Amino acid sequence: MLFAQGATLGFGAAAQPGPFQAYLLAQAVRNGPLRALPLAAVPLVSDPPVIAVVLALLAQVPAGFLRVLQVGGGAFVAFLGGTAIRAALRGPPAAQAPGREPPRGFWRATLVNLTNPNAWIFWSLVGGPILAEAWRGAPSRALAFLSGFYLLLLGGNAAIVLGFGAAGRLGPRAARTLGLLSGAALLAFGFWQVGRGLSGA
Repeated sequence: MLFAQGATLGFGAAAQPGPFQAYLLAQAVRNGPLRALPLAAVPLVSDPPVIAVVLALLAQVPAGFLRVLQVGGGAFVAFLGGTAIRAALRGPPAAQAPGREPPRGFWRATLVNLTNPNAWIFWSLVGGPILAEAWRGAPSRALAFLSGFYLLLLGGNAAIVLGFGAAGRLGPRAARTLGLLSGAALLAFGFWQVGRGLSGA
């Protein structure tokens, strides 16, 4: 039951548009699906600090903290959007060495997800209470919930990278168009996030 509940929530999280998904799309187009595929596993790195803080605060993350995350994270996402648009306008990079992309791309994606208020809100209001209750029942129950959640979340992220990356291989014009769209999505999410943070919405 908890595995199915986690799987349902994980699928919903992967399918929900947001800054992290937009970043995955931008990287899949810019660097190709195989180079971008490791980014699908970023939640395994970015989520544990969020979960630890949320559980330590008994699932009550202060609203002021979320607003700081919104503004700072939104500015960073907007910066990444501008970078993606500039890269798309320049066209595909010339002869990249195999396996060159990376540690930086992975840690940038981690920062995007770590400063995404949606992750904090989810673990504060939904995932954290479920996880805490499951753990009180038995650690194995909490593990079942987390297994279902991350199986579908990471699988969904990988599907996004592979599907969008394959579309980007249709040709230079298609790759440029997809790169511009993903960059514009990052900019939109970034400005929207900053606006919500500043307005206190």
